[in-house]
Amino acid sequence: MTRIGLIGLVGLFFLGSAAQAQEAPRWSLAIHGGAGVIERANLSPEQDVAYRAALQQALDAGSAVLAQGGSALDAVQAAVQVMEDDPLFNAGRGAVFTAAGRNELDAAIMDGTNRAAGAVAGLTTIRHPVAAARAVMEKSPHVFLIGPGAEAFAAQQGLEQVDPAFFFTERRWRGLVDALTAKGLPIPERPQGAPPPPAVPMAANDPSAPPLNERKFGTVGAVALDSQGRLAAATSTGGTTAKQWGRVGDVPVIGAGTYASNADGCAVSATGDGEFYIRATVARDICARIASGATGRTAGQAEVEDAKSLGGLGGVIVMTTDGVPAFAMTTSGMYRGAVSSAVPSHVAIYADED
Repeated sequence: MTRIGLIGLVGLFFLGSAAQAQEAPRWSLAIHGGAGVIERANLSPEQDVAYRAALQQALDAGSAVLAQGGSALDAVQAAVQVMEDDPLFNAGRGAVFTAAGRNELDAAIMDGTNRAAGAVAGLTTIRHPVAAARAVMEKSPHVFLIGPGAEAFAAQQGLEQVDPAFFFTERRWRGLVDALTAKGLPIPERPQGAPPPPAVPMAANDPSAPPLNERKFGTVGAVALDSQGRLAAATSTGGTTAKQWGRVGDVPVIGAGTYASNADGCAVSATGDGEFYIRATVARDICARIASGATGRTAGQAEVEDAKSLGGLGGVIVMTTDGVPAFAMTTSGMYRGAVSSAVPSHVAIYADED
């Protein structure tokens, strides 16, 4: 069977079999670190190990909240913030660069109990965009703030601010230079405050070096069910390499890249071709399918296939009120993991992993 055919059959990472053999979980958490052309041949053993360890750290942060009786909202924020601080992921400190040589960050969070939501876009100085999104949800009358206004609001709320150079990574800068060169576009000056270029190029097996030929939809996200039955979802991203004109993708668009609703019994975080995930209203439609009786697994796969029919690839993580997470993708890989009170933590990268 071809790899594409295999993706269609087993492009779901699902912990249901283990959960069904035990009691229903009191709490459950699932995370992702982006989907894309992520194949064994493109990751060195060192990179494979590094990504799995990073995913485990995010699971540990979120599950620690849930195991102590904390809220789903606190858990998804905790997990996402760990990934925002990890240069391996395209969010926060590992964000890609725009064509102008800037890191512009987007995020969203949603409370399933009352469908309250907050989102931000175009941040450049707030360390944890997901915290800014939550502040918008809880401390403002609004849902979505952008650019300088969003940054001013976040600063007013006392959220940690950093110099834009905090987000600089050589890996992402190299990616920008390569992308602009391929398009014949001018390369901006190296950002002020960035370290000097390395004297020796990164080794191919360096965990911080970009995997070869990786086409990755860089986003991180988390969905959770807490011990009180509350659902929540959060997503954060640096967008796409060399993006122009203030482009914003699906991540901060409520109902496209992020959605949670206890009424529908569903929480979703997506990663993919943002323009198509917006057009397909992927996250909201998954929840609508579940409210109509579909499982998280079938609803998630149906929606990513719908987005694929429009031209967009990617993946989703889905949490339902039974605490069993489902993962669906139309790519060869997605950095992902799950843990619950009934099932030990497990992380995966490739589409054919169980």
